[in-house]
Amino acid sequence: MRTTVNIDAELLAAAKLQAARTHQTIGSVIEDALRRALQQHDESRAAVTLPEFRYAGGLRDGVDLLDRDAMGGLLGESSR
Repeated sequence: MRTTVNIDAELLAAAKLQAARTHQTIGSVIEDALRRALQQHDESRAAVTLPEFRYAGGLRDGVDLLDRDAMGGLLGESSR
């Protein structure tokens, strides 16, 4: 697909040099670089695991997670 993007002049020059060295088109060099960047981004997101906290007793008496003002009071925050 044909599209237009703005690329930093030095970055474009480096990509053109890479294309010439590897006998590829500039489009192929940019596609490969973008694929690698997106794959690294996906892999870094997949590596994140969140801890689980379990409390057998459930919520403390008087705690209503849907009542923002009450939760603020329990946490020592002043209401807005």
